[in-house]
Amino acid sequence: MKFEWRKHDKNLYGAKKNPTLINIPEQKYIMINGMGNPNDTDFSNRVSALYSLAYAIKMLYKKSSISEEIQDYTVYPLEGIWKRIEDSELIKENLEYTIMIRQPDFISEEMVNIALGQVKKKKPNPFYDEMLFKSMQDGQCVELLHVGAFDDEPISFEKMNQFMKEQGLTQSTNYHREIYLNNANRVEKSKLKTILRYPVSAL
Repeated sequence: MKFEWRKHDKNLYGAKKNPTLINIPEQKYIMINGMGNPNDTDFSNRVSALYSLAYAIKMLYKKSSISEEIQDYTVYPLEGIWKRIEDSELIKENLEYTIMIRQPDFISEEMVNIALGQVKKKKPNPFYDEMLFKSMQDGQCVELLHVGAFDDEPISFEKMNQFMKEQGLTQSTNYHREIYLNNANRVEKSKLKTILRYPVSAL
């Protein structure tokens, strides 16, 4: 059987266009931190390194025959954590972020380290040394499916903020999460699908 995240984790990736509450359990990720404009080559190089490692882990798992039930899996989508900008003006060169790709529960730290060693030899990239394998648990969140260009996200954030106000909630962290459900290099800006999430708590 091939593990398909769109089917097995449908509740976690089936956000609607209107804000809703969702509880996000602990999840494992490979990740890398960065700073600067996401349109620059530094960002794209970090994304490339992250995907190279993600597919190296996938291939290692396929060859390992660890489980008779699950022989393969689909790589999870790219995600980004973006720190809150306190100034009213958004300066992309000052953005701080963590980009990540979730790993299935059956992927161990040992497998990640083995795959990392292999990919360093096959596809050298200086960013591999900055890779982390960590767990995160966002807990209760407000989420929304944003359809359209990234630069239009403030419209969706305003909907989320209004929903939180009505529900007596406030953002509990200094970041928001974005989950990119399609490839920005292959899809028109107007058709991009991005899940936006805030961890929240009661006022």
